[in-house]
Amino acid sequence: MFDADERCPVDILLVEDNPGDVRLTVEALRESKVLANLQVARDGIEALAMLRREGPHADARRPDLILLDLNLPRLDGRQVLETIKADTDLRQIPVVILTTSAAEQDILQAYNLHANCYITKPVDMDQFIRVVQAIDNFWLTVVRLPKID
Repeated sequence: MFDADERCPVDILLVEDNPGDVRLTVEALRESKVLANLQVARDGIEALAMLRREGPHADARRPDLILLDLNLPRLDGRQVLETIKADTDLRQIPVVILTTSAAEQDILQAYNLHANCYITKPVDMDQFIRVVQAIDNFWLTVVRLPKID
């Protein structure tokens, strides 16, 4: 485990189309005092453009961690996950599925597409904040992430 003083800012890409969930995630990260640069993509196409540094996202930082909703407009999270894990430049980035779906089919499909973990979003605001803080604690404090350029 890393000492809090040794932690460097991490880059997180949140792929989420629900403004309320974006606000809750930002608040949870703020409360947990995580040192993070948070980028938000509102749909799957924007997420892939950010990851590939295309168009207006040419200067986007490569994230250390991706929080990915499954139910997205234009290109859904399953397709985004499949694309990320098939790309040799992106596949090392851990992808945490953070979605409302608790369907076994979605869980199995996400792991078959090489998701690093699958979390069903709680409906309760306080529980949602605790879940995001648990993600922070595990993925940004305990786990050693690769530095990807």
